[in-house]
Formats: sequence, structure tokens, C-alpha cells
Amino acid sequence: MQAVVLAAGKGTRLRPLTDAKPKVLVEVNDTPLIEDVFDNLLEIGATELIVVVGYKQEQIIERYGDAYEGVPITYAHQREQLGLAHAILQAQPHVDDDFILMLGDNVFRANLSDVVNRQREDRADAAFLVEQVPYEEATRYGVLDTNEYGEIVEVLEKPEDPPSNLVMTGIYTFTPAIFHACHLVQPSDRGEYELPDAIDLLLQSGRTIDAIRMDGWRVDVGYAEDRDRAEELLGTRSETTQQL
Repeated sequence: MQAVVLAAGKGTRLRPLTDAKPKVLVEVNDTPLIEDVFDNLLEIGATELIVVVGYKQEQIIERYGDAYEGVPITYAHQREQLGLAHAILQAQPHVDDDFILMLGDNVFRANLSDVVNRQREDRADAAFLVEQVPYEEATRYGVLDTNEYGEIVEVLEKPEDPPSNLVMTGIYTFTPAIFHACHLVQPSDRGEYELPDAIDLLLQSGRTIDAIRMDGWRVDVGYAEDRDRAEELLGTRSETTQQL
């Protein structure tokens, strides 16, 4: 299965760490964020990495070249950072079939393979991990609104008044139907083409969408304190493993 990695962002909230490097090359425990993403993707069976680059892209290309651990890399270029749905469309010419999507700035230690397995079993057009976060943090993410049966009825991008605290994390699988939805998305109030809006279009058109509860943890490294938290969690896990 091909994997698309979104790595074009500037990481303005991580400044000054990103003044001289792209966000995905910020290190957590001496490992660049994108390298941790690559390792996770290879572990769940990715056969090709399609990396969408933008800000200071030459640093990523020079560092990783045309392969990572023997898995080929193809680069797609997002010349303007206009949102995740726009970024996905830059990868479209290189995608052959169903694919994994992973954000390049998330550190995961969780059940990532469940996303691939569920999508294949259900033949869903989208599948992704979800987690519950404090309500005050839900405004940072794509939020799921569910009915009394737990079924998803709407997906909202960074709502000011979240209908729930159940949010999408940074890993998905999609069929090529997502590209048509991304083409239909209109700019948000932020002037960006939002991925949750594209997923909501799939949902409203009757496509099958699977939300899978995350078993484990992830950190969305948006701020310096997020990086510190990821390093703490990884360090704690390493110490526990050594003790065992």
C-alpha cells in the first residue's frame, strides 16, 4: 500500500525551532519527526512513500533522497500551504489505488495497523484513528459529531463550540474517492482547504467511513511543549522496556 506523508508545513508555532528547518525535521529524542513517521509506516507495510513537501523542501529531499530503508520515495510539491485537502491533491498524480495518509508532525505509539486492516475488511472509503481529548483542546482538530448510536453524522474542522471531544488523529486510509471530495471542498474561514471538510463530503454522500478508537498514544507536535511531552513519553517507554 502506498503511503502519503504531508510534510509541507512551516511550523510557525514551533518557532524558533523552525526558522532554519522544516517542521518535520524538528527532532524528538534526536530523531526527526518525519523519520519516526517513516518508521511507523514501514512497520505497517507501506511499499512506497509519497512525501508532499513545501517549506524548505530541499532539506528533506537532500536528507532522504529517493529511498528510506529500501522503500522508494516520491516527492510531490505544494508550492502554497493552502490546507491538508490541497496538500493531498498534490499527491494525486502519484497514487495508484487505496493509500495510507499520515501527517508528518505526529508521534504515534498506537494501533496503526488497525486502520489498514479495518479499511480492507469493510471496503470503507475512509478509516482513521480517533481519540478523546479535553474539550478545550478539541478546537485544534477535526471533531466528530455522533448520534445516540455512536454513528458519525458530521465531521467539523476546528469548531469554536465542539459538539464532542472525539477527534481525528493523524493517520488515515482512503480510497481514491477522497481526491474528488478534496476537489469539491471550499476554502474555510482560514482560507484553507480542510481535510475534515473533504471527509464530511464523503460521509454526506453515503460513503462508508470507519472511526477506530486509538489504543496507545500520540502527540501532535504543534508547539514546543508538545515536543517536550513526546520526548517524556518516549523516554518513559524506553525506561520501562529496559526494565522488562
